[in-house]
Amino acid sequence: MKTLDDWLAHLESLHPKGQAGIELGLDRVALVKETLGQVQVCPVIIVGGTNGKGSTCAYLENIIDHAGYRVGCYTSPHLLVYNERVRVNGQSASDDALCAAFARVEAARLRSGDVPLTYFEFGTLAAWEVFAAAEVEAVILEVGLGGRLDAVNAYEPDISIVTGVALDHTDWLGPDRESIGFEKAGIYRTGKPAFCADPNPPQSLLDHAARISADLRLIGRDFGFERAQGEGNENRLQWRWWCRSGESLVKRSLAYPGLRGPVQLYNASVTLAALDALTDQLPVTMQAIRPGLIETELAGRFQVVPGKPAIVLDVGHNPQAVKVLADNLSTMGFFDRTYAVLGMLNDKDIAGALLPLKGKVDYWHVATLPGIRGTSAETMAEIISHCELGGEIVCHASPAQAMQAAKGLAAESDRILVFGSFLTVAGALEALRKKH
Repeated sequence: MKTLDDWLAHLESLHPKGQAGIELGLDRVALVKETLGQVQVCPVIIVGGTNGKGSTCAYLENIIDHAGYRVGCYTSPHLLVYNERVRVNGQSASDDALCAAFARVEAARLRSGDVPLTYFEFGTLAAWEVFAAAEVEAVILEVGLGGRLDAVNAYEPDISIVTGVALDHTDWLGPDRESIGFEKAGIYRTGKPAFCADPNPPQSLLDHAARISADLRLIGRDFGFERAQGEGNENRLQWRWWCRSGESLVKRSLAYPGLRGPVQLYNASVTLAALDALTDQLPVTMQAIRPGLIETELAGRFQVVPGKPAIVLDVGHNPQAVKVLADNLSTMGFFDRTYAVLGMLNDKDIAGALLPLKGKVDYWHVATLPGIRGTSAETMAEIISHCELGGEIVCHASPAQAMQAAKGLAAESDRILVFGSFLTVAGALEALRKKH
């Protein structure tokens, strides 16, 4: 195998469901990890949670980069190219670096007895190989699914973060927040700082942290934020972060982070609290934190594309994420009409996710997503009609076609909302790029 595409095709072939293959458990990845001889020589931060993982990883990555360290960050899924998943100081790994890492993992996999790794497990081991070759000084690993049995949990975190707990992947993680909370809390470790940015954490998460004697730190109790009070422009541009550090209470006034929406203060707060807990190993100054927060960008997280009509890209795909999206849309100002470009996977609570947008969309351009998990446009249309969400509905064969149709109809005074899946946003981005 010579090219990255060759390797990715090989990764897909190892599991009967290809890239969509999910098989939770740590035995396979731990065995190949041991054969590879992977060792941890720098601080490791594992970030889990239903929503907010990507934003929190991006803040951590950008701040640590601004502080002058070499930082590796592994996230998933990608939007346009696989390389996006593995970054060193914000730069996607090269094809050559990934191919070399894949080759080492494949050799170790075969030496371990032809272990049938999933696409995500193989990618996780390869990301670590890339980081080791780059001699990074900090590693950030984003959980793919759940936490307790996710491949990244084969590594030992110095800091563990659960951003929040909501209903998603219920087929794998359980039917309620308590079940899901237990799975998320599986990334916590005995005696190590364990953060939770959910203002109402499930009892199962609290119980598990207590049972293993993790150093649990909760938003609102051990760290948090205050929105600025007052009417002045200066106050409206700032918020205050606070954290209990030893016997003292630390407070810092900061400019609002670069990522949009009030929920970002939860993600920014847990980021700063985690970095505070790492001070002995990875000291970071306010000179790195301030620009690190402001300059953070993340494709597909309430990303507003410059120009007219306004185009909003958001990968939100569960009820909590779309509720946040709806709240953010309400702060954008007035638009004559809203066009939605929508595609979702069939293992999502589609009706529950769409309800926050009831009465807020004038035209739904629904798209069929590819693969065995993709929902057909016709099914999406039936759900929108059944839930009486309002608006006219048009079906399309792909997100790119849906985006092209919406773009062709929208006036400069309208807005286009693209959401529901990474696949939907990726298809829309490809359509937009072809226009330029």
